[in-house]
Amino acid sequence: MTQPTETFDSYDSIGTKEDLSDVIYNITPTQTPFLSMSGRTKAEQTLHEWQTDSLAAVDGNNAVIDGDDATHDAVAATTRESNRTQISDKVISISGTQEVVNKAGRKSEMAYQIAKKSKELKRDMETILTGKQNLLAGNSTTARLTRCLESWITTNISHGATGSTSAGVVTDGTQRPLTEALMKTELQSCWTEGGDPATLMTGAFNKGVISGFAGLAPLRRETGGSNAQASILGAADVYISDWGELKVVPNRFSRDRTLLILDMEMWAVAYLRPFRVQPLSKTGDSERRQLIVEYSLEARNEKASGKVADVDTA
Repeated sequence: MTQPTETFDSYDSIGTKEDLSDVIYNITPTQTPFLSMSGRTKAEQTLHEWQTDSLAAVDGNNAVIDGDDATHDAVAATTRESNRTQISDKVISISGTQEVVNKAGRKSEMAYQIAKKSKELKRDMETILTGKQNLLAGNSTTARLTRCLESWITTNISHGATGSTSAGVVTDGTQRPLTEALMKTELQSCWTEGGDPATLMTGAFNKGVISGFAGLAPLRRETGGSNAQASILGAADVYISDWGELKVVPNRFSRDRTLLILDMEMWAVAYLRPFRVQPLSKTGDSERRQLIVEYSLEARNEKASGKVADVDTA
């Protein structure tokens, strides 16, 4: 069939109102598991310090003679640890016109961008804190850097050929497949040192590798009443080892080439300046805001955690 002559259709119309949804769809991931699971504490200087300690070695010959004089045992001092605070920020500049015009999906451009940049800032922190960055004191021309997770873990570690971690310096080595044997060796080492790690953190590829390990126990939940069937929550949510149960946590922002074995009670983020939004000076027809945070990673005792580094990522 054909359209009747002189029919005015949508192709002829000039005044048709546009159809633009008032919802902005954003698929970009924002989960930051290490930040969320870490303890939170306060820093009071740019050089943040704390102390660690351990018990003396077990004495399997601890027996004294009846009536003998007391002898003094050696007393060991605590260990003083430190890290630098690091400043991270996001800066937003919105023109006066953009703030007042009618917009789809948000009323205030500034408010929308602050919410968006806040998520971006947390993602930056997650990537930094779980990485291999070493401490840097900084100066008037160089930013301070905080020592991060991979560079702190120096006791219970497995590297590929030519790889190493020493004094906070991580040297990437030859990559090799992640195996259950490699992981169990470091789990045992953590336990022997006195740690109780309960978290395995890794990227997407090696989360899938762990799904094939023998020690997995999928989490389940009931989906209804007393007679309901249980549904599996995940393919590899809990790993049951000889040294306890560990939750397998995927992290999009940690390095997939490193499996992190973490006792989360021994990690905290120390904030010298918590997240804040501060206005910047007005220099023209725009409004400027700075999202800023100053923080440090506190390794309360790195011997409680471990890592299997230099594993394949594909």
